[in-house]
Amino acid sequence: MPRKSRRKGSSGIYHIMIRGINRQTIFEEEEDKFKFLEVLSKYKGKSNYQIFSYCLMDNHVHLLMKESEEESISESIKRISSSYVYWYNWKYARCGHLFQERYKSEAVDTDSYFMTVLRYIHQNPLKAGLARTVFESKWTSLHEYLHKTSLVDIDYALSMFSPNRKKAIELFIQYMQEKNDDKCLDDWRKTMITDKEVRDQMRKLGVENMSALQQMEREDRDEVLAALKQLEGVSIRQISRVTGFSKSVVHRAEDRGTGSLSQ
Repeated sequence: MPRKSRRKGSSGIYHIMIRGINRQTIFEEEEDKFKFLEVLSKYKGKSNYQIFSYCLMDNHVHLLMKESEEESISESIKRISSSYVYWYNWKYARCGHLFQERYKSEAVDTDSYFMTVLRYIHQNPLKAGLARTVFESKWTSLHEYLHKTSLVDIDYALSMFSPNRKKAIELFIQYMQEKNDDKCLDDWRKTMITDKEVRDQMRKLGVENMSALQQMEREDRDEVLAALKQLEGVSIRQISRVTGFSKSVVHRAEDRGTGSLSQ
């Protein structure tokens, strides 16, 4: 079945979601997230796109950005993805794909929907149960609006709140905290245990990251997967996402008597 062509927005502004293949982890540690932001900054200078907000989750990224006149949004995302994957594969001594081949996108053609997506991206960790407040997450662009700006183009969004900068920031803070039922592109699944806790348990078992696990002998690998399956609140889907192994591989790993995992 042929793919549907992406809808071209009249504003050139898009909400983009890039996620790991099979929902697997794309950021093993903080250095990886810093690197991704470095790549965004590098190609912003080369491709001349604008970034209005971002959120880095463990296995996916949200971006609100405007394409440049010189380059389409698809070309820019390809540059960003290729550069990060090249570095990631070098760091973790792996090869092959990291991101799902076809990123998700939606055109943002009205000011009202721009505001909705802006808040949605900043609230992503909060709605995923990974933060208690919208200000708590370290890996969103919210802090660039409130403190030092380095990557994000904040003027466009703040101008929608008020022409007075001080008043605009006050209204921005208020809006970012409002409860809502906004529905935009999404990829988080709330779990009883976080992906970070699963990775921490892997490290306690002597496995530093996903790539190290994937290079282990099958018997040793299955022993680690079996141990992860014993964690309270974890699911086979979540282990698959964090480790990069298919659900069937995780399911077949000897479970040492555990039979109550959610699928």
